[in-house]
Amino acid sequence: MNPIEADTGADSAADEICRLSATETVALIRARALSPVEVTDAVLARLAAVDGELRAFCTPTPDLARAAARRVADAVSSGEDPGPLAGVPLGVKDLICTKGIRTTSGSHAYADFVPDEDDIVVERSVAAGAVVLGKTTASEFGYAATGGNPLFPETRNPWDTSRTPGGSSAGSAAAVAAGLGPVALGSDGGGSVRIPAALCGIFGFKASMGRVPVYPGCRDERFPGVSGWESVEHIGPLTRTVADAALLLSVLAGPDPRDRHSIPCADVAWTARRPTGRLRIAYSPDLGRVAVDPEVRRVVDAAARVLERDLGADVDLVDLQLPDYSEAFGAIIAADTDLVGMREMADRLGPAMSPHLTALLRTPWTAEQFTRAHLVRKAVANRTARLMATYDLILTPTAAVAAFPVGTRGPEVIDGRAVPDEHWTSFTPLANLTGLPAASLPAGFTRDGLPVGIQLVGRHLADGPLLDVCAAYEEAAPWRDLWPPLRASVTTQRTSPNSLNTPSGASALT
Repeated sequence: MNPIEADTGADSAADEICRLSATETVALIRARALSPVEVTDAVLARLAAVDGELRAFCTPTPDLARAAARRVADAVSSGEDPGPLAGVPLGVKDLICTKGIRTTSGSHAYADFVPDEDDIVVERSVAAGAVVLGKTTASEFGYAATGGNPLFPETRNPWDTSRTPGGSSAGSAAAVAAGLGPVALGSDGGGSVRIPAALCGIFGFKASMGRVPVYPGCRDERFPGVSGWESVEHIGPLTRTVADAALLLSVLAGPDPRDRHSIPCADVAWTARRPTGRLRIAYSPDLGRVAVDPEVRRVVDAAARVLERDLGADVDLVDLQLPDYSEAFGAIIAADTDLVGMREMADRLGPAMSPHLTALLRTPWTAEQFTRAHLVRKAVANRTARLMATYDLILTPTAAVAAFPVGTRGPEVIDGRAVPDEHWTSFTPLANLTGLPAASLPAGFTRDGLPVGIQLVGRHLADGPLLDVCAAYEEAAPWRDLWPPLRASVTTQRTSPNSLNTPSGASALT
């Protein structure tokens, strides 16, 4: 391992600020016990000190952040309501549009693109008092599950900077894991919130399809690449606590006429409470076909026992009997893509476009492939619906492996089996194909000290109950005080709370 041992130059008070949750930050700012300017300055100091190695932010906006923090401070001073996210530092994935702030989508085609409007989620976050720190890195147009793109240096994992943080919301996950803001926005078309959450040891949540509106991303036909993924795309929070995700979702969720897929959310309280009643959980460690690293399987098996022991759940080892949707998922992504516009872009950019993306665009797709893919999607949705009539949740690993070296798209061999590209991401597309709510929760560490996540998939529109279960698991196996060693000067204490196998590089602030 090569954990970050950077000295931020900040004192212990600033370190404490960077380790506050969003809910704690809001409470302290509202009580006038902490200034939003002080919060922003502390996080920006941490960002300046460690992000040269992490590369979580591709376009930091410190001046805009300080100005926003001053506006929140003025609101507090004048007795105005500063909003539910008052002074909370927020990273925004570079695929999500920000008015007046460069949004490149990790592509040379949009290297100088500055949107003239915010995405709905940014608009709502800023109105709620959040302080945008800047744009976080992502793979090119989100078409990879790692942190590399042709435009910027590859993002690194805070637990081991020789390894990937996952993707495509790579920078958002790395930033939250490293204390560069308590929350960040990511997008998830096939696991791009949940996968980096798992590899970075934080919480990631994808609400039901339509709960969080998306626009102009995926919806604006003027922008090839940016307009892809529409039938599977979601925007969701990456956080250090379940309560913080619930807080952010309470701001983000709700219909908007600019997103024809958006739906009401009056049935969701967006709180994190202990669930009532006995849960039935279908546990599939490998979907019957996925090669899984034995260390990941060990940690996920232990998490299943926590759900049984501490939550009183009935966890059944279940053959989900799902069709292999890997090829169908690729075809659905292609069908959602502006193939004409993006093929012209590929011709123009040549080797300056990611090779795997060029390969997808150059595939001679047929109508039969697209229609067959949609039939597979229907079969997956129907089988899952029948299963969820019996079970409250599906439990799987979030990813088949822990973080692997940067510069690659994943291991070629897992548990002795040769596997195709991104085979390790096979678990997460299930929730995108079905639109079901899903979360990735930190479950423990490999013996090499790398985070492992579990995925919980909830019933149709059962976002609230899923958050409740996540909160109960977090209480039973707490992770929020397990940090990569961000500073050599911070006093640390090695801990092993409940089922979590704390690595030698993890630290708990005393």
